[in-house]
Amino acid sequence: MTLFVASLLIFAGTEWLPGDLASAILQNNATPSNLAALRAQLGLDRPIAQRYLEWLNHALHFDFGTSLANGQVVIAEVAPRLENTLFLAAYAAIIAVPLAVGLGLLAAIWQGSFLDRIINLLTLTVISVPEYFLAYILIHYLTVSLGWFPSLANVNTVTTLAQRLYLTFLPMLTLVMVITAHMMRMTRASILSIMASPYIEMAYLKGLPTWRIVIAHALPNALGPIVNVIAINLAYLIVGVVLVENVFVYPGLGQLMVDAVTKHDVPVVQACGLIFAVAFILLNLVADVVAIISNPRLRYRAA
Repeated sequence: MTLFVASLLIFAGTEWLPGDLASAILQNNATPSNLAALRAQLGLDRPIAQRYLEWLNHALHFDFGTSLANGQVVIAEVAPRLENTLFLAAYAAIIAVPLAVGLGLLAAIWQGSFLDRIINLLTLTVISVPEYFLAYILIHYLTVSLGWFPSLANVNTVTTLAQRLYLTFLPMLTLVMVITAHMMRMTRASILSIMASPYIEMAYLKGLPTWRIVIAHALPNALGPIVNVIAINLAYLIVGVVLVENVFVYPGLGQLMVDAVTKHDVPVVQACGLIFAVAFILLNLVADVVAIISNPRLRYRAA
């Protein structure tokens, strides 16, 4: 049902884009007769409800039509871009998730210490800065000043894994800095909320060290909120990479969607929007399921 509502919003949003699609395609050749013929060819003269149901039916069969910009099949154009976006998201997630959880654990174990304050200061600073600004800062220092990494992530089908890891290091680092800050703060907050529980106090009275209490007793009971925020940030890695991909001209799904909006390529925009919606909804569903599994109280109905 959520995906159905999302598909409605995507289709309606593309329908309400400013400008006329037929006029944008014909441009200088937009005579009244040509406009009428193209609208009939594209099906724009039919009711919007009928066009939506046809588009939804084709989308369920992975048929998003053909691109208006180059005439290629949309799914063939989207597939390699989606693969690039998933690679970048996985690259960032593999580094960000353990780093964020580790920093959150350290901040919780040494709560109020100098290390805790430094970690909170750095993460709050990163959260406050837009990701595109972080990207330009990294380009200035790591590309312009030091020359360590390229500013453009030009990857293609023949790029080796080692080259791909090197070329996408800066966009990966930008995403890692953004999502690590969110996940780390939620990890710390979730663990500290558990630390006020009576059984934690009993563990202290037994003489257990703080690190063991946090890892063995507090962390398992704080997994629910932590998993939720991790899933949301992983969804952001796939859905919210548009700005980062544009800064580094990375050939991912976000870059494709921006180009399609510029060219008024409605089928491609609709396909990208629906893929983003599916990714976000599925990751949130996974987060809910994992939260239920990790917390026995959520698996049973209250008496």
